[in-house]
Amino acid sequence: MPDALPPLREVIARYGIRARRQLGQHFLLDLNLSRRIVRAAGDLGGKTVVEIGPGPGGLTRALLETGAARVIAIERDPRCIDALSDLSERHGNRLDVVAGDALDVDIPALAGAGRVAIVANLPYNVATPLLIGWLRNVGSISAMTLMFQKEVAERIVATPGTSAYGRLAVVAQWLCEARRAFDVAPTAFVPPPRVTSSVVNLVPRDAPLAPADMAALEAVTAAAFGRRRKMLRSALAGLVENPEALLTQAGIAPTARAETLPPEAFCALARGLAELRTPRSTA
Repeated sequence: MPDALPPLREVIARYGIRARRQLGQHFLLDLNLSRRIVRAAGDLGGKTVVEIGPGPGGLTRALLETGAARVIAIERDPRCIDALSDLSERHGNRLDVVAGDALDVDIPALAGAGRVAIVANLPYNVATPLLIGWLRNVGSISAMTLMFQKEVAERIVATPGTSAYGRLAVVAQWLCEARRAFDVAPTAFVPPPRVTSSVVNLVPRDAPLAPADMAALEAVTAAAFGRRRKMLRSALAGLVENPEALLTQAGIAPTARAETLPPEAFCALARGLAELRTPRSTA
């Protein structure tokens, strides 16, 4: 039973795990809170679950209490890998601890012929790059329940016309239903971060909001929100030779600003950009 496992503070002391800033480590030791995160992930029965940065294993314990068929914990800190040994011995082939950097992990390879759920308290310093990478492979993912810095969480779920709305909201909401589940105070962590955290649920859509090429959409949103105070005819000037023609083709006023457009409008711009970049046949 999980109660027979040593307390997490004892595990930290035994293995000398002092949080390292360069690894973005803030350990979550409240098992009730870890269980709440897992409950927010929904039914994990029979699923393969990927966890990033398990640390001493608090969230890992909560995941193993579910009916998940397999938990794959990706950890780059050797001290934490050693600290997970009790869990590995107890749960056998249900827990697979993988040494490595989560930014290098091949999610489709982990998923195999199926799909994985990702549940993680993400290191702040790599949270956004990790999410973008997973969105590029969203077909291999059944759901994501992720803890971010609150500011990043607000950017993911933001709506047009708000100050937090930007490229992250467009790309995430194009592919997923996104909602903020609950906030977590700094005092829940050791050491406490300087900011509040938020848990976000992202469930991949059966189909994207609108047809678009991911690379083109990223390029359009980077240009548009990179100069968000400018009208789009100016913001997109460095991306295409004739931005007004691209905007008109997409049905968007050249005087509009990026923060006013819904994700579908950026998809229309991405389709137009992809057409411009496609070599024309000379046959």
